[in-house]
Amino acid sequence: MNWKRLISNKRFGLEALHEIRKEDRTEFQRDYDRLIFSAPFRRLQNKTQVFPLPGSIFVHNRLTHSLEVSCVGRSLGNDIAASLLQKHPELSDSHLSEIGAIVSAACLAHDLGNPPFGHSGEKAIGTYFSEGKGLALKPLLSEAEWEDLTHFEGNANAFRLLTHQFEGRRPGGFVMTYSTLASIVKYPFSSRLAGKKQKFGFFLSEEEDYKRIAEELGIIKLSKDGEPIRYARHPLVYLVEAADDICYQMMDIEDAHKLKILTTQETKELYLQFFTESRLKRINEICKLVADTNEQIAYLRTSAIGVLIKACTQVFVDNEEDILNGTFEGPLIKHMDKPIRQAYENCSKTAFAKIYCSKDVLDIELAGYQVITTLIDLMIEAVRYPDKAYSKLLINRVSKQYEVHAPTLYGKIQAVLDYISGMTDVYALDLYRKINGNSLPAV
Repeated sequence: MNWKRLISNKRFGLEALHEIRKEDRTEFQRDYDRLIFSAPFRRLQNKTQVFPLPGSIFVHNRLTHSLEVSCVGRSLGNDIAASLLQKHPELSDSHLSEIGAIVSAACLAHDLGNPPFGHSGEKAIGTYFSEGKGLALKPLLSEAEWEDLTHFEGNANAFRLLTHQFEGRRPGGFVMTYSTLASIVKYPFSSRLAGKKQKFGFFLSEEEDYKRIAEELGIIKLSKDGEPIRYARHPLVYLVEAADDICYQMMDIEDAHKLKILTTQETKELYLQFFTESRLKRINEICKLVADTNEQIAYLRTSAIGVLIKACTQVFVDNEEDILNGTFEGPLIKHMDKPIRQAYENCSKTAFAKIYCSKDVLDIELAGYQVITTLIDLMIEAVRYPDKAYSKLLINRVSKQYEVHAPTLYGKIQAVLDYISGMTDVYALDLYRKINGNSLPAV
């Protein structure tokens, strides 16, 4: 793969109108702005990140998480662009300097396809088909369609949301640049290769769209003819992934401290592991100047993020050849120098043991399963038998952009999942209560 081809500002769905604009904003900055002002992005403010949506203590939701990931992604992209331009001065006339803007926009978009109630929402959708009432639909679908449903994945759904032409909308979906779209596909293969990890990059319905993007950008195809489709990653995917990894780990630790799941001492010890002896002296001197404990924790978290950005930048630049050849394996985080990698892994172990298994987090997962499986069950019944009186009531609640009258069963189910995955936690819970007669409109 080569950088001049990998970074293209051609827009998906508007290829025929591709032109060079002479304005202040680049096409990649337009991607960022388009996402910021979109309704799906706005709805992230009411979607769970890890902890239940806030009561008296404000913790991260999907919106704040995405904005923070975008900031870290921009820093990673800018640092790497500067290093690569030093290494390859012949690329000064390319879009290489725009890596920071591309990664920043891709980071904003990376969680757009996630359903309500965090990762438990993804699990609820997949297990509805693999273990729940949806299992009865298996004989009515092709093998590839069935794999899409049982492995439902927020990343693949984000790619669909950005590229699919919903009813009444323009071709190309969000009409993003090819490079921004390719940068969000962490798992560039079909659901038939998802395996037990439940990870893949695009649904069967968007497979041809991804192939078109990959061929335009010169992304290496790893699968042979007749095999399930698989590509190498676009290099900038590694930066989006690293920004996400850095943010969710570092910010979850800080949120856990605010919620008193972790003590101040535990939290400080986790962050302090990232620094060398010489840096620790400076860090401790600054902490002594600040009396507020939360401010001390915020400073340590910021400093730890800076260490991780620098380490990931070095890994990317050192492994540029393998990344461009499609032979680099694993996330950048896994290739950092041992002391920093060990500090990150210690945070991961603590998060799994004390945060992700905490009562509050498990409670939201339990509630999410019940709400989402109930809504899917009722909506699929409605789109399969639209002439029933109750079906008509449910379908009338669905926005016209969703193709509930699609000609195939797979298309109808996708319309239901488009509708439900686009809901906020609050909207999904409110609809669930109304359907069950536990909540009525004011009269």
